[in-house]
Amino acid sequence: MAGTAVAPLSWRTRDRIVRSGVMALKIQVLASGPGWSVRDVLCDYGPHDHSFVEQHAETAISPVAQGSFQYRTQVGAATLVPGSLLLGNAGSYFECGHEHAQGDRCLAFHFAPAFFESIAAGVPGARRTTFVHAALPPTNELIGLLADAEVARDQRDEAALEEIGTRLVGAVLMITADEVAPIRTPSAHDERRITRVVRRIDAQPDGGLRLNALARDAAMSPYHFLRTFRQVTGMTPHQYILHMRLHRAARRLRESSDPISRIAFKAGFEDLATFNRRFRRLIGTTPSTYRAIG
Repeated sequence: MAGTAVAPLSWRTRDRIVRSGVMALKIQVLASGPGWSVRDVLCDYGPHDHSFVEQHAETAISPVAQGSFQYRTQVGAATLVPGSLLLGNAGSYFECGHEHAQGDRCLAFHFAPAFFESIAAGVPGARRTTFVHAALPPTNELIGLLADAEVARDQRDEAALEEIGTRLVGAVLMITADEVAPIRTPSAHDERRITRVVRRIDAQPDGGLRLNALARDAAMSPYHFLRTFRQVTGMTPHQYILHMRLHRAARRLRESSDPISRIAFKAGFEDLATFNRRFRRLIGTTPSTYRAIG
């Protein structure tokens, strides 16, 4: 982490940051209550912008919805991609950078330490209320919850965001109770190439994306690409593509009344049976049940 002499900026200050008259960071408070708040954070910083050191005023869990960036904190560092969760302990210093590509969007949940501890007290198996890793990689366990969070964000549903925040704390504490391994960081050059591929997948997860073709795009051998992709994202390319397809399908199930078969085909699945099977295996319920309980 560089420049620890730089004074940390508060969220209130960050609301006013501009670069050359153009918005660089836009933060909207979507919902708040005693001990918690949720913000939609849209950033257009890029490789030519300098990062700066800040401080988490509260405990933070921030799912990444779009884009990618590098996150460094006192407990480690990680490259965050859609589906990753930024983790921050109250009082800890951190730095975000966009060394390989421009822009990202996160849904930032913030909790006062006492409020966070009150939630943690009811989570089975939770052993600590501080994070020992900088982030969590994308996980299929959270596809449905993060899709719900994005829908609630777009609909400005404060009641839903409050509930999702509590569920998110519980889910993260249960996952981290088993000591999730940190995301290892490969070379900056390889990380840059993987970031380009991740953004290609995010732009068209329903396309015909195969390992050898993605490796060629990254100018890497298939084995080196597979290993490095997993180091950066926490998943293999195939797992990540499936994760993104199911995430988008889950959002469409919540937001539209389209037939499930149409949603499955638009998400890139060749037949409804495969979609139903994978949706149920990874999310834990059928698409129709997921839609009905939304």
